[in-house]
Amino acid sequence: MKQLLKTVLMLSTLSLFTSYDAAASTYPARVSAKLGNALVNVTTGLGEIPKAIMITNRTEGPAYASTAGVVTGIVNMMGRTLNGAYDLVTFMIPTKPIITPDYVWQDYDKETSYRSTWQLR
Repeated sequence: MKQLLKTVLMLSTLSLFTSYDAAASTYPARVSAKLGNALVNVTTGLGEIPKAIMITNRTEGPAYASTAGVVTGIVNMMGRTLNGAYDLVTFMIPTKPIITPDYVWQDYDKETSYRSTWQLR
C-alpha cells in the first residue's frame, strides 16, 4: 500500500511539471499524459469544493455560496474524481480530458465544465 501511494504521489508530481498538451506528440507520450492527468484528477477532486465556494461567493454572495456553492463543489468534486477514475481505466486510449480546465488549479477563477463528447488526441 505504501509503495502504491508513493507511486501515485510521484506520478502526480511529475504531471505537475508536464502540460497535457505539451506531451501530445507520440502515442506513448499521449498515453502517459492521460495517465498522469487521471491520477491528479482522482487525488485532487476535493479541491473543487473550495473553488466552487469562492467563485459563487464572488458572483452571488456569501449566503448563496454557503449553500449552492457547496453543493456545486460536491458535484464537481464527484465529476472530477470519477472522470479521473474513468481516465485511469481507459488511459490506453488517448483522449482529451472531458473536464475543463484539465486540473483543478488551472484557471482557478473559471467554473468547472464538461465537454459533451470524447475526442481522440
